[in-house]
Amino acid sequence: MPLQPADVEAAARIRDAERARLDAAGIGGELELVGGSSVTGALTHGDIDLHLRVPVAEFDATVELMYDLYVDVKREIWQPTLAAFERIGMPPVGVAVTPLGSEHDERFSRSWTLLRAHPELITEYNAMKRADDGPDGPGYEARKSAFFDHLVAIDLDDP
Repeated sequence: MPLQPADVEAAARIRDAERARLDAAGIGGELELVGGSSVTGALTHGDIDLHLRVPVAEFDATVELMYDLYVDVKREIWQPTLAAFERIGMPPVGVAVTPLGSEHDERFSRSWTLLRAHPELITEYNAMKRADDGPDGPGYEARKSAFFDHLVAIDLDDP
């Protein structure tokens, strides 16, 4: 998909619809809109990224329940505190599941809070997205990981 500006309102409606699906399946937790579609001015490939934050004691059971609604994806990045799922369709909807307070929970939360609060970081984010090999290129995942490593390491007064 070509890069396009984020439509935060449309992405929020999709988040709300996914929240209703999760509720109907008995899956709790805090569902946050993250990814390029969550920040005005950010570029996105049109997919919607969500972050499901669950209590530590509910993480494993939540991951099992997710299989009723989504397919697992990116198994190579799964960790004891991170699972990734996707709803196949248009637009694709990815859901990262993390236990509250875990390293991955903090990484998602801090990164997107910083991007929303500091427009200059959106310029860097968009440059990372525009790099020559695109989202399917061999360097994209490493470049994206390095960008988010940078975000969580920087020390800004707010937030």
